[in-house]
Amino acid sequence: MATEEVDPRFADLDAWSLTSAMEAMWEGQLAAVAAIGHALPAITAATEAAKAALGDRGRIVYVGAGTSGRVAVQDGAELTPTFAWPKERVRFIVAGGDSAFVTSIEGAEDDVDDAVMQIDAARLTSHDVVIAVAASGTTPFTIAALQRADSIGAVTIGVANNPGTALLASARFPILIETGPELIAGSTRMKAGTAQKVVLNLISSGIMLRLGRVYRGMMVNMPPTNAKLKRRAEAMVAQIAHCDPSHAARSLELAEGDIKTAVLLASGIDKVDAETILKNCDGNLRRVFATLAKEHDRHPKAVAARKQGGAVEP
Repeated sequence: MATEEVDPRFADLDAWSLTSAMEAMWEGQLAAVAAIGHALPAITAATEAAKAALGDRGRIVYVGAGTSGRVAVQDGAELTPTFAWPKERVRFIVAGGDSAFVTSIEGAEDDVDDAVMQIDAARLTSHDVVIAVAASGTTPFTIAALQRADSIGAVTIGVANNPGTALLASARFPILIETGPELIAGSTRMKAGTAQKVVLNLISSGIMLRLGRVYRGMMVNMPPTNAKLKRRAEAMVAQIAHCDPSHAARSLELAEGDIKTAVLLASGIDKVDAETILKNCDGNLRRVFATLAKEHDRHPKAVAARKQGGAVEP
């Protein structure tokens, strides 16, 4: 059953006790999340393709209209504070423009010309990844934007909650999350919206995992922009480098807030060497430690001379 259909089980939902209605809506949310399990292979394939395409200059471009567009914006807006993903490498193409982030723009989802114009203005390349989201899978704006992006050669990912729809057919990597009819017919801010948010979380977080912006479950690319985040960054440095908090704090200050550099400084690596090896390993701490371990095995005296003191984690 499609997201717009009335589910006969809930036809009298408004007459139920509020307790019963709340239980039913909660169960609907659980079912929506469970529906994602069947799509994990498709989500994984899309994420791998996205990581491969992005390189060091590709952008993540979110496309949507209405509720789906706002869900997409919510995911993309978190990439910079969480993973230090450059602001210029995330873009939103939403029906109705920026004002649609917080306000419903009537008729915008049908504006195919605007969709094409926004895609063209983005000047996409084969390194860009376009993630288009539409619960129905039939939104004209979103389909037109995705098709235009695909014709340019960008990696296209389509997320929809109804099967056999044009959005899925137009995407190089289609992801179907079959959440079925809503308890309040057509209110896709509920089950469909919940499932969309989870899927986008998985894709964006998976990309960051593969790009080395996470190490041992920690957000090691996180910019410490306030007191709370600075304390969190210091704790990460102390945990990874196996040093005391004061040494971690000093290292983070010397590294000008860069957690990965601070970890290496706290481990006794000279700042110039730390920055060089991070660059050579594409900022991936796990690769850095593996490289240092190999160097130590081959040239232990040279590595010891380069260090100021402390231990490097293998």
